[in-house]
Amino acid sequence: MSRLLRNIFMFVVYAYLYIPIIILVTNSFNADRYGLSWKGFSWNWYERLFNNDTLIQAAIHSVTIAFFAATLATIVGGLTAIALYRYRFRGKQAVSGMLFIVMMSPDIVMAVSLLALFMVVGISLGFWSLLLAHVTFCLPYVTVTIFSRLNGFDSRMLEAAKDLGASELTILRKIIIPLALPAIVSGWLLSFTISLDDVVVSSFVSGVSYEFYHCVSSHW
Repeated sequence: MSRLLRNIFMFVVYAYLYIPIIILVTNSFNADRYGLSWKGFSWNWYERLFNNDTLIQAAIHSVTIAFFAATLATIVGGLTAIALYRYRFRGKQAVSGMLFIVMMSPDIVMAVSLLALFMVVGISLGFWSLLLAHVTFCLPYVTVTIFSRLNGFDSRMLEAAKDLGASELTILRKIIIPLALPAIVSGWLLSFTISLDDVVVSSFVSGVSYEFYHCVSSHW
């Protein structure tokens, strides 16, 4: 009985996750503009997409920002996670607290805060402001993901390597990074997805010189 209930529960969960996606993909071939009723199979929306240079360019911008934001966030977040795991330093708790504050902040609050910061510092709105904003809100997710992985390590392995004469760089390169690689990849993919999906923050800090997909598609 318990196995049957477990299977039913898993079916409901997967149905909840994937049925909306199936409906979305199906409606992309629907001739009806709003998808409220089926009016026949059509390639019209894909033809309009690939014939619209503005949308294509905006999509390329979105993917470019997501790639660089995920890469930078993974590098900085990985180093931050290693520092939080390996070392004791003043302000360690404050760093951890700030990471969770960024994660819990509403998008509109972060958007207004970053916009105000860029205006005060003198950073013009465009590629760099958008990249910095995306790295900012992706960074905590990478750090937490990698730190959780590191926290599950047996610290005696690192101490043994140190006793055998391994330098900090060797320990990092030969032990920490290989063992944390699944979390590093997961953090990068998570950051890429979050960056690609963001609308609110990007709308505030992108400016008019660097259009991204969500901004253009909302007016399509």
